[in-house]
Amino acid sequence: MPHDFPIRYVEPVYRPPSEAQSLILPVTDGCSWNHCTFCEMYTAPQKRFRARDEDEVLTALQRLGAQPEHGIRRVFLADGDALVLPTRRLLTVLEAIRTHLPQVHRVSSYCLPRNLKKKSVTELQELADAGLKLAYVGAESGDDQVLEKVRKGETQASTRDALDKLAAAGITRSVMILNGLGGPAHSLDHARHSADLANATQPEYLATLVVSFPQGEARFREGFPEWEPLNIPGLLREMEVFVERLELKRTVFRSDHASNWLSLRGNLPADKDKLLNQLRQAINTPELAPLRPAWARGL
Repeated sequence: MPHDFPIRYVEPVYRPPSEAQSLILPVTDGCSWNHCTFCEMYTAPQKRFRARDEDEVLTALQRLGAQPEHGIRRVFLADGDALVLPTRRLLTVLEAIRTHLPQVHRVSSYCLPRNLKKKSVTELQELADAGLKLAYVGAESGDDQVLEKVRKGETQASTRDALDKLAAAGITRSVMILNGLGGPAHSLDHARHSADLANATQPEYLATLVVSFPQGEARFREGFPEWEPLNIPGLLREMEVFVERLELKRTVFRSDHASNWLSLRGNLPADKDKLLNQLRQAINTPELAPLRPAWARGL
């Protein structure tokens, strides 16, 4: 990063894979919830939640806009849940982006469902009109028992309400499910109810990651002591149940994140049979499956 770059980052910085070419613009530090036991992203002391000073954000945008040939076309509002900010503050930031970075055609953000409870559809429409086009919603699971055990602070109903609000406001939704989150005991319910959530809300994008713990499982097991990881066949069978139950009308499906053993990509419903065939071939003839080697997996 150039020494004169106007944005102050607090490491580590996270963003969705599809935002690799985006400007990462922190409007908060950390995550306002930060109780999910499967998530290690914002547990470091320096990532304690706080809203960024508004003047700092606006000054950074002004300085960026003054730099020739900055080439910024997309902006991702960091950290874990920018939409926790009041609508007025978000509108101020979006207006500054439009003023100083007029070439930007998409602004996106992570979104905790709980942070939309107090935002009306009208407010979300204002944000959409101001440039917020895409929200990444970590649903993790559609099963209430699994959500309770991992301290997500959500239910299927609360996640569904948030996704419906975003849809009504015209904001594109990218939903993520964690393969293996329920372990063997809850695998079937996790797969079925997660598919039910997707079917009920019809997100434009749907992705799966495999749950993993680079820093160890101790925090996760505090609320889920009986949890055991699914082996590769178990993860694939869970995915088979999930995909088989999906009844989507127009959704881009991705299960190609580096955490996944088997890379899957398709558009639903058109590619549903192809995806199921790939999964069943990997389950029935694992020695022939194009599985990602263990050394190549990660977050």
